[in-house]
Amino acid sequence: MTRADIKLYELVLDNGRSASPFVWRIRYALGHKGLDFETVPVGFTGIPKILGGRFKTLPVLTDGETAVGDSWEIAAYLDAAFPHRPALFHSPGEYAAVRLHDEWQAWHVMRKLFALYALDIHDAARPEDRAYFRQSRERMLKGKTLEEFTANRVSQVPEARAALMPLRNQLRRSAFLGGAAPNYADYIALGALQWVASVGTLPLLAADDELLRSWLERCADLYGGIGRESGMRTLFE
Repeated sequence: MTRADIKLYELVLDNGRSASPFVWRIRYALGHKGLDFETVPVGFTGIPKILGGRFKTLPVLTDGETAVGDSWEIAAYLDAAFPHRPALFHSPGEYAAVRLHDEWQAWHVMRKLFALYALDIHDAARPEDRAYFRQSRERMLKGKTLEEFTANRVSQVPEARAALMPLRNQLRRSAFLGGAAPNYADYIALGALQWVASVGTLPLLAADDELLRSWLERCADLYGGIGRESGMRTLFE
């Protein structure tokens, strides 16, 4: 039986869609494990108000009285708490390899995506969250405004597309990044692209990017079609 007492606290935009690639990867992880869960929408400024202020970032997962933050900690918890369900990581070696994939994506993909979509995130956030998002991110950008930071974003799209080439190369060899079936590496990459589709006003991918298009279609049908959320923006020009 699936557990009905799992809650996933999600960072959301004004339109209710998820504003976090890390939330998206946990949505897929829960689907992989076949677990029912309830979503709890939270805005940027609402994070300190949940669960007694114990967590500074989302997602947060609660399972009864247990609360876990950080997407990697949540994934590890799901495998430990539900060992008889499909494993997210079949061995320490797979876990290590997928963590390397996550590090690569963080350094070589996510930075480029933030440079494209930082202002879009602000504009899509709940009105009460926009001042916080602007102030915190512009402080991180050492005083550069979000408008200045993203002013030349169109010219940066080719570089962002090129950064995804390792994904395309793997998808020439197999249906999923995990091989014949998806694994957590797929969910990490999917999380980033679903996040872009949630906020992006600039298409990330070329119309003829058939390798990524086919993979995204296969992944969208996973676990009852959780990737086919209504109102998402197109990723393709």
